[in-house]
Order: sequence, then structure tokens, then C-alpha cells
Amino acid sequence: MKKIRLFTPGPTMVPEDVMLEMARPMEHHRTAFYRDMQKELNELLKYLFQTKAMCLTVTGSGTSAMEGAIVGCCPPGHKALVVYNGKFAERWFKVCQTFSIEHKTLDIEWGRGAKPGDVSKAMDADPKIDTVIVVHSETSTAAVSDVAGIARVTKERNALLLVDGITAVGAIPVKMDEWAVDVYVTGSQKAMMLPPGLAFAAVSDRAWARIDSGKMPTLYNDFKAYRKSLETFDSPYTPAVTLARGATYVLRRIKERGLESIWAETTLLARATRAAGEALGLKTFASDPVDSVTAMLVPAGVDEGKLRKTMRGRFGFQIAGGQGDLTGKIIRFSHMGYVDAFDTLGVIAALELSLLEQGYKVALGGGVAAAQKVFAEGLK
Repeated sequence: MKKIRLFTPGPTMVPEDVMLEMARPMEHHRTAFYRDMQKELNELLKYLFQTKAMCLTVTGSGTSAMEGAIVGCCPPGHKALVVYNGKFAERWFKVCQTFSIEHKTLDIEWGRGAKPGDVSKAMDADPKIDTVIVVHSETSTAAVSDVAGIARVTKERNALLLVDGITAVGAIPVKMDEWAVDVYVTGSQKAMMLPPGLAFAAVSDRAWARIDSGKMPTLYNDFKAYRKSLETFDSPYTPAVTLARGATYVLRRIKERGLESIWAETTLLARATRAAGEALGLKTFASDPVDSVTAMLVPAGVDEGKLRKTMRGRFGFQIAGGQGDLTGKIIRFSHMGYVDAFDTLGVIAALELSLLEQGYKVALGGGVAAAQKVFAEGLK
């Protein structure tokens, strides 16, 4: 049986002890056991998001919590600006379209992150905008946006800032309160090292005031229902008890280790991977690369689909391809969660061998050596 190592930007690898924790006997959710667990989970999520705000746990993917945030914070009479620089940003303006939310898009070249000046200019051109929706780490392009700077712009204009932090939270610096972000969202299958199925949203008092000011056509993703249940540390609908148990366990470990240490390791893994790609002649795609995911351009003459198939089928490393217009043009590597320097050296070695199989000129060990040099410097 071949060992599979996930380097996809979600789902990511789940540690063995986390799987064992979730394999414990099932507990009922309308019990003191679940309420005590939910209370602890809520406090641990505050640490993860670096906030004092209320944190919601929703059974669903990150999309469910982002939909709840957008719909709740954009009742009639409000207008959203959706920063559109990738496939997941595209999903958020589709939410606006589906729920007839007044909005406009700020189109940015894919591979570039949003800057404060981009948002400031768009808001100056349309004073009606009072909500900004941005992806912190655009998973599809591996580009990072300047959320801290954008938050200064929205705060100055008394606008809400809703952030998709799905491949940012728990991997790269996220400081919700310090930056004055109103809603931050993430999902269980990324830096939290869990299977898919839970979404988490931290919601500021300013966001709650907006949510309470109107009513939108939503039921399951209604943040008000989750807030009411959280008063007794309960859930409005049947929760994913096993995943909540795993999340509590994982977040204890994250807090013990410290977010700063995790952020530093993510950066080191990303730097090593990019150095390896450069040594192999593979260019980093994003002009504003994020540290949680690296995207590289597939060189001419190499079949991207065949490359990934070889890496998984022969060597057991599963990476991701491109999405939308980037299909067949890029490959993506995750640096989130349960992955370390030696996993990273392994995937680089597999990449070298897979490129060589297609006739791409590779000096075997060149990418590995470049990555090792970064790791060696990181040990000093």
C-alpha cells in the first residue's frame, strides 16, 4: 500500500493523534459534555483569530460561513465591494448575485494581492460602498492581500471588512482585533489539520450591529441563530460532534505551541519551496506570494496533469493544479498544518523525478539542495 502525503491546499494531512481523538465513542450533542466542549472551543478560537469577538462554529465548509457573513452583513440598503483576484473571490460575488445584494467588483490581475490603495480608490469612486469583501490568501493563485492595510481604509470610512481567511488563519499572521477586521472566516481542512466539515467565523460587535439591522433570506447559515445557541454553548442544528472534538484537541496543541512559531515555520517552508522551484527553473506564479500555498508555473513541454498523476501514483505525493483560467498552467503546494521540512524535501525530490520523466532537463538534487540551504539558514 502506497503512503499518500497530501500537499494540496485543503484537505491537508490530519495527524494520527487527531484521528484517534475523533475515533473516541460518539457523544450526544444535547448534553453537558458537548456544551463544555463548545465553551472551550469558543475560547480557543478567539486565540486562533487573535480576537475577543464571538466565534461561531458552523457545520459545513468555509463557504457556508462566508455566505452567512456576506448575507448577514449586507441587508437591503447596503452595498458591497468584492475584491476579485481569483477563483474564491469569484465565489463571493456569486453569493452577492444569488441573494440580490447590491455590489460591485474590484477586478485585480490574478496572481496579485489587493492593496489598500486599490480599495481606497474603488471606495472613493463609489461612496455608497459600506462593506468590503476580500480573500486574505487567494488559494487558487497563492497570492496574499494586505488585510492589515485594507482594514485601515475600511475603518477610516466606517465600512465593514469581511475576510476569507480560509488558507490564512492558523498559517500566516492574522490579528483580527489589532487590524480591526469585522468578520474573519476559516475552515477545518486547512491549517487546522482536520477533515472537511466545519467552518469558523469570528464576528465583531460592529458586524453584529449590521446583522441585527436587517433581515435576509437565509436559514441554515443565519448567524443570529448560532449566536442565540452560543448563549448556552449549544448549536441551532445537529453539529458535527466528532469534528468539534477534533477541533478542540487541535486548538489546544496550537495554543501550546504558539501561533508565532507556526507562522515562522510556514514562512520557512514556503521560502524553501520557492527556492527549490527557482533552482529547477520553475517560476513562482504570484507576484505577491503567500506563505501558506506556493504556486509554480508549469514549464513549456510539461503536461501538468501527467506530472501530478506521476507524483501521486508513483511517489505518493498529491499536489494541486490550477483552477479556472489557470487549469493546466500552474501546480500548487501547501505549507499548512501537519507538514514539516522533511515532508517538503520529499515532495521536491518527487517533483524532480516527475519532471525528469517528461524529458524536462533536471539536475537531480538541485531543488532539494536549494531547499536544504534555506532550512539550514533557518536553524541558525
